[in-house]
Amino acid sequence: MQRKKSKTGFDPGTLVYRGKEHPEGKGIHISRMSYNSEELEEKAFSQLSDCLEDLKKGNITWINVDGVHKTEVIESVGEKFRIHPLTLEDIVNTEQRPKFEDYGHYILCVLHMMHYEHRVVSEQLSILVFENLVITFQEADGGDAFDYIRTRLRQNKGKIRKMGSDYLAYSLLDAVVDTYFTILEKIGDRIEVLEESLVAQPKDITLHQLHSLKREMIFLRKGVWPLRELLNNMERSESELITKTTDLYLRDLYDHTIRVIDTVETYRDLLSGMMDIYLSSLSNKMNQVMKVLTIISTLFIPVTFIAGIYGMNFRYMPELASPNGYWITLVLMGSIIVGLLFWFRYKKWL
Repeated sequence: MQRKKSKTGFDPGTLVYRGKEHPEGKGIHISRMSYNSEELEEKAFSQLSDCLEDLKKGNITWINVDGVHKTEVIESVGEKFRIHPLTLEDIVNTEQRPKFEDYGHYILCVLHMMHYEHRVVSEQLSILVFENLVITFQEADGGDAFDYIRTRLRQNKGKIRKMGSDYLAYSLLDAVVDTYFTILEKIGDRIEVLEESLVAQPKDITLHQLHSLKREMIFLRKGVWPLRELLNNMERSESELITKTTDLYLRDLYDHTIRVIDTVETYRDLLSGMMDIYLSSLSNKMNQVMKVLTIISTLFIPVTFIAGIYGMNFRYMPELASPNGYWITLVLMGSIIVGLLFWFRYKKWL
């Protein structure tokens, strides 16, 4: 949990960054890929003005901005491409729910890009789709899910170099959804290991691991569930920026998202069931302990009774003068214990 800057009292459209804290003076990283079916140009920039200078007409251009904490950079992008202030506000506010919005000359997709580092780590991804232009804004610069998209562009594999900006946006969304499958696979492996340890010997650390996994699944569900609505709205959009050909791919991506959601719900049910198994295992373990203690107590109750009788300090007791009374009493006590053991075995309590 991190404290975020409050936006209370500001006008709508005011750019106030709300996200992970960055070191003072930390800049942003900008990359650009401009391509058509015949050629590809790839460059990296430190200044946005340099990136926007020599855009080639007719090419599909992908501009990727790593870091949205510099609000002045986001504002300059908005001025250059006539982006609505509310869109810019959504970009710098990294607590957005995944959504799709159509602004006429561009469309906006906001979603969460996740990766797995011993736990689920998320960052906000904003995608702006124009005619022949796609701009992506990533919250952090620690890597993304688009390496194989860049490889396909460089090697001119598949349809991506022959299609428009809407297909590029679809490819980026598809790459993000694919990372969800990778995360779920790793979480599934953790659940299997945890289930084995849970059945073998549940410990306190097992309960902590269960709680940790349940929190991760809630966090993952929060980021994945609204993506279904995003893709559904995008597929049904009447925007001229999305062609009918891309609609088919979006429909397939929607099916993938449904599979991710179903898997998330399945894992949540498994973890809930494992919590019940953990509590049942503890209860069974306690019952076994109580069973042993009860048997021991039951065996010694009659023996203690006999010892208590002969421990009374009365002067006239019939067996006190018997020379073999001590040994007879010990044999009687042992016989009672052995008899009770045979009785427990007969009743299958042992």
